[in-house]
Amino acid sequence: MNLWIDADACHTDIRAITINAAVRRGFKVILVANCPIPVPDNELVAFELVPSGPDVADDYIANNCEAGDLVITNDVPLASRIVEKGASGLDPRGGEFTEDTVQERLAMRNFMEEMRMGGMVEGGPSGHSPADTRQFSSALDRLLTKKARGR
Repeated sequence: MNLWIDADACHTDIRAITINAAVRRGFKVILVANCPIPVPDNELVAFELVPSGPDVADDYIANNCEAGDLVITNDVPLASRIVEKGASGLDPRGGEFTEDTVQERLAMRNFMEEMRMGGMVEGGPSGHSPADTRQFSSALDRLLTKKARGR
């Protein structure tokens, strides 16, 4: 199992928590972004620099992840694509993307986007909080423990 990070918009603390937890359990981590970001010098951590452009990092992850992989992303359309391939996802607030949840979350995301474009709703989700980081860390630990047992 590989662990992918959609690193373009991923909080630094979420990246660090993910890398530390995955490496501690012996999982490979692949960060994908369209601009250079610092990564630890570790054989289990890789960085893929992709060209700039809309959804280029998402396309790279969706095209290269495999069934059983885990993807850290806040991008619901990307989550839908990886779940179709048999991978699972986790957002930076600890919400899981699974076959049971991703279509509902995609529909809600699309609805809210239409509402914003129609001027009926302004803004997006609230900022990332320490409570979100704790929820993410707990969810990641649970998923990695489950995947480690399934090896």
